[in-house]
Formats: sequence, C-alpha cells, structure tokens
Amino acid sequence: MTRGDFTKRAFLAGGGALVWLPTQGQHAHPHHPDWTLSHVRARPHHPAALKVTGIEAKISIKGQIATTELLLSFHNPDGRAKEGRALLPVPAEATLKSFAMEGPSGKLEAKLLPRKEARQIYDDIVRQLKDPAILEFAGLGVVKTGVFPVAPRATARLRMVYEELLEVDGDRVDYLLPRTQAITSDAPPWKISVDWKDGAGIRTLYSPSHPIELKRDSGKRISFSLAGKINPGPLQVSILRRRERNAVASFLSHPEKDDEGYFLMLLSPPERDEDAPKLRREVTVVMDRSGSMAGQKLNQARAAARQVIGGLEDGERFNLITYNESVESFSEEPIALNDEVRKNAHLFLDRLRVSGGTNIHGALGNALSQETREGFLPMVLFLTDGLPTIGETSEVKIRESMAKVNRGRRRIFTFGVGVDVNTPLLSRLADDSRAVATFVLPSEDVELKVARVFRRLSGPVLRTPKLVVKGTPGRMTDLLPSELPDFFAQDQIVLVGRYHGKEDLEFVLTGSDGREEKSFEFSFKPTAKKNSDFVPRLWATRKIAVLTEALRDLGADSSMMGLTGNATSPNDPRVKELVDEIVRLSTEHGILTEYTAFLAREGEVFNSRAVQNEIATGNFVGRALKQRSGNAGVNQEMNLKRWKTAGSVDKFNRWVNEDLQEEAVTKVQQVGRKTFYARGQEWVDADATNAPARDVIPVEIGSKEFFVLVDRLVSLNQQSTLSLGPQTHLVVDGKLYQLR
Repeated sequence: MTRGDFTKRAFLAGGGALVWLPTQGQHAHPHHPDWTLSHVRARPHHPAALKVTGIEAKISIKGQIATTELLLSFHNPDGRAKEGRALLPVPAEATLKSFAMEGPSGKLEAKLLPRKEARQIYDDIVRQLKDPAILEFAGLGVVKTGVFPVAPRATARLRMVYEELLEVDGDRVDYLLPRTQAITSDAPPWKISVDWKDGAGIRTLYSPSHPIELKRDSGKRISFSLAGKINPGPLQVSILRRRERNAVASFLSHPEKDDEGYFLMLLSPPERDEDAPKLRREVTVVMDRSGSMAGQKLNQARAAARQVIGGLEDGERFNLITYNESVESFSEEPIALNDEVRKNAHLFLDRLRVSGGTNIHGALGNALSQETREGFLPMVLFLTDGLPTIGETSEVKIRESMAKVNRGRRRIFTFGVGVDVNTPLLSRLADDSRAVATFVLPSEDVELKVARVFRRLSGPVLRTPKLVVKGTPGRMTDLLPSELPDFFAQDQIVLVGRYHGKEDLEFVLTGSDGREEKSFEFSFKPTAKKNSDFVPRLWATRKIAVLTEALRDLGADSSMMGLTGNATSPNDPRVKELVDEIVRLSTEHGILTEYTAFLAREGEVFNSRAVQNEIATGNFVGRALKQRSGNAGVNQEMNLKRWKTAGSVDKFNRWVNEDLQEEAVTKVQQVGRKTFYARGQEWVDADATNAPARDVIPVEIGSKEFFVLVDRLVSLNQQSTLSLGPQTHLVVDGKLYQLR
C-alpha cells in the first residue's frame, strides 16, 4: 500500500479537544466534538473519520517532579487504512520523555513546541477552519506528532510521557492536567489515576476541580482514581506537606477588585503530641424503639450500637437511651467502659422490644441534660425513623428546648432512618451542635451508615476550633462554614470567604487538644493566581446553601404558621430577601439547584429579574418551606448537605430529585470565571443577561479583530471561554462581542 492510499487526518487530542484537518484540496470542515453538544446544532461528521475512543492518564508525582503518561486510543471505522496526526496540549514547562505507538509500528516522531509556537499552530488551524474552540489551550505548549497509520476497522494507541517541575506555594504543591472546559455529549471517556509521594510527608490532598476519594498508603503517599462521568476541565490537584506536628494551611485568593475578592483556605489539623493525653470520647446512643422500628430496622440499630460499644476504648464513657412514648436509660449517666459494662450493655440491647409512639423531645432532652466531665468530648448518636408524635412535637420548640438543656455542648449526630422523619429538624439539631446529619434510605443499612460516621469520630485532635483574623476588623467576611467543626485525625477542612484590603492576612486558629488551648498562626498575601477561578464559585455554592437553609428554617411548623399567612407567604419580606439573593447568585455563578433549575429553560434567564424571582419564590415556598418529611424532605436535606460542604465545583449542577434520583443541568456552562446560558444554537454570557442593553460587536472568527480579542482573553486568563465555539456571546471589558 502506498502513501497515496492513505487519507491524512490531524487531531488535537489529549487535553480532551479534537480537530479534523482536511488534506489539501478537500473541503475544509470542522469536526470538534467538544462543542458539538446535544443542545447546540450538531455539525455533520466527515464520513468514517478517525475518532478518539478513550484517554487514560496515569500521573505519578514524587515531591515536586510529576510524570504524566497519556494513552490515547484512535479508532478507524473505515474499510481502508488512514493516517493521522496528533497535537496534544501540555503544560508550558513540560519536558517530553517518550512518545510511541503501541504495536509493531514502534516509536513515532514527535516534537514538543513551546507556547509561542503552539499558539501559532492554533491560530493557523483557526484561520483554516474558522473554529475558535482549540484556542482554549492558548498559553500551553503542544506535542506535535508525525503521521501514524491506523489499519482498517482497527484501533491505534499512542502513548506519551512528559515530566514537569511543579509549582510550590508555601506548604502547598500544585499539579494540573490540561483538559477541555466544555461539557460534551460525545467526548471520549477518561480514566485518571494519581499517585503522589513526598519524603517530607503529605498531610492531605485536595482537588477543587473534581470530587475524589483518597487512599492513604502511608503518611508519605496518597492516591486516587477517576472514571466514568468525569467533570470537564483541567484536573487540579494540590497537596499540603507535613510541617512537623503543627496545623498546616494554604491560601488561594481570587481578586474581584483591586482590594477585595474571594479566598479559599485549605487546612489540615495538627497532629497530636506523642506525650499528649488522647482527647477521649463520651458517647450516648439514643435509639428509637417505636412500633415502626420493628424487624430489620431494629436489628440494624442494635448492630450499630454494638459497633459503637466495641469501638470505644476502656475508660471512655458510654450510655444507651431508648425511647418510644417513654424513655429508658441503660445508666443514669455515662459510665466508663470495661468488660463488665460492655456485657451489661449487650444484655440491655438484647431485651429491646418495639411498640408505641415517638417521644423525640423527651429522649433527646434526657441525653443532653446528662452531666459532662472534663477531658472528654461528649457526643450523642441519635437514631429515629419517625416524626415526633409524643410530648412536644413543635419543630421550633424542640430546637429551642435542646439548645437550653445542652449545657455540656454535646455534639448531636442525627440519623434519620427511612423517609418518614422531620429532615430539617434532624439537620439543624446536628448543625447547631457542630455535628452532621445522616439520612438512611429504605434500601440502605443503618449499621453501615452509623459505623461510617463513628469511625470518623476516632482521634479528635482539636475541639471547638475558632478562626479569626488579626488586625483591622472586617478584613474577612462571609466565612463558610461560619462555625468550624471539631477537627479529627486526617481531616481536610476547606474554608471559603471574602477578604478586603491588600495587606497580608494574618489568621489565628485556636482550639483545645484535651490538655490545653492550642494556637496556630498563618500569614498570607492576597494574590491573583492563574487557576483560582473556582474559588468564587465554591463560595457561591455554599452561600446559596446557607440562604436556602434559612428559607427551610422559616418553614418550621409551617402548618401552623400557614393559618396566618406568615412564613409561607410569597410576600413575606424575609422570603423575598432570601430568594432575590439566591436568584442573583445562581444566575451570576451558574449554580442551579432544584429550586432554580428553571433558569436553564430556553430563554428563561433572559426574562426580567422580577419574573425569575416570582417563579423561584413559588418553588421555595412550595418545597423548601412546606415539605419537611417524606422523599421531598429527604432529598432537599441531602442536596443541602452536598452544597454546604462542597469542596469541588460541580459543572453538571447535579442534585437529587424527589424520586431520590440524580438530575443534572446541561444548558448552563461554567467556563473559567464565566457562566454561559444556551439560547437556541448560541451561548450567551451571564454578564449580558439582566443588564443594560449593549451594542453587540460582531467578530468574524479568524479575522484580525478576532485575534486581538483572543489576546485580551489570554491576558485575562479567560481563553477557556472559546471552548464553546462559534455563536458565542461574551462580555469583555464591558463590551458584548458575538463570535461568527
């Protein structure tokens, strides 16, 4: 077969982008799956074109040296052999170590080009194809390959390895894997694995771009993997290095104006001194034994209580309280565990029988009114499968009463078993006491859920922590969470907030380690980091959750308040103020929830703010305020928990619906710092909605004016907005441009 028998193709791949280049004399036609989306006019594919069918990325990091191995699979669906070329975006400072085809073809010619030459190639492709999307990689280097053959109906695999020296910022080391920002319906699947070692020790690993589950092999090694429906955009990963036994923190800021902006603090708690006494636990398990707990629920609850008993050490304190309409206690007060106490506690559990109603107020009041002892962290694990039916049943009065009797400041970890529970009551009881609420769905195991929470509660290292800023008052505002939880071993705490002023921010973290008050100081200077555009969006996600929870609070005892038209009235000024702010934040940051997903409907975001607020108010009043139990109550609290604790940006805007199934929004794109909404076949910058009318400046792709605009976007680190392709409306320096 001669070279003339091949059809030449060239691709930009690896970073998730793909471009088809026609051979000389063929009709130029763009093929760019990353912006051929289900809600944008589909562009016809060239017959039998080569296609990227999968990308695997294996990242191995030792200290600051990162080795990235990419394996790209190309499939040829045609009945004759084809040729391909690849352009793969890589970090600008990377060094190419190897490039080869798997199989008999062996090594393949490849060359790494610096960012300036890469930009020239990107510009040439844009001029030829009138396709701006590949310019989202402007600012990166590129690996350019020679021609590689792909046999008929076969798959070729290209393997590339590059190295880079990672950036260090204090105790933090950062890594970035280039990938396209655009949400795509036909993008190739990715598999990513990261293995990071550091001789100094690793306190924690954090990704703001992707939710991850960490595996710790030792204090010096940590890893994770991703597969399936992975968030679009670059993979960003950071570690905090160990610094003796002290608390370790890192600070990322994103200025919005010269002297104010958003910040994220990544915090790892201190390690316990070897000679320090362990902060011991005092645990009271409160179990529902009403009639609805009969059968499997009670068996699982018993098993959960047994796990707690087995997980506590000798000398730690324990009690067990059960309730239906009456309340019974294993002991008058928590007692120190030993073999005899364990034996008696197991016998108490064996004798449990179910019947009657649900006296939540009485049972929880008994648990919280117990005397506490110095040197112990007092906790309550509270299980219920029903609504309060005996004694005090008012949601508001139960919360107020528990706040008064909880003089020992016990942490109340609540477990709602099934869906027939008052979900906001359980969530707020937990939040008010620095604990967390957990909901056990009918298909889930109570024992496993309790065990998962209890395992995390081993080894508290800092109790009642507090973070303040030294110096001028008001330098830090809107800190979320506003009250820090207790710090346990290997915790990772992500704090977000707003800062004011250009001077260094000096933070002081205090808390008790069980022996004495500890204090740790950190100093950071607000700077504009290149990859910090996720910080405002994370802050907005948590802020929306806090405001939504405030609306949920207004609905406490709504059946009573509704008689007067008070809290449930759409015209209530408290409701109006909260809804107005939620809609504003949702529109600006592209964070849509079950209450504001309507903004993604065709043209809805372009309605007046008054119309949007009216629709949103109806959703909040009808759901957030009124629905307190059942599937509709559980799903709202599950979503709120996810948003309140968000540590990474969710570009799919996922939430759990009333059927307890996950939904996602695809007609909103979060690209860099900007948000875009679909309008027909166009994407429109959120800055152009609900704003004074601007003259639209048309810009032809490939023109001189277009490349001037691209240069400005690069200088603002906003070139990723070009990933949306043609027919994009974007605001730059207050002017509205339309790409054509």
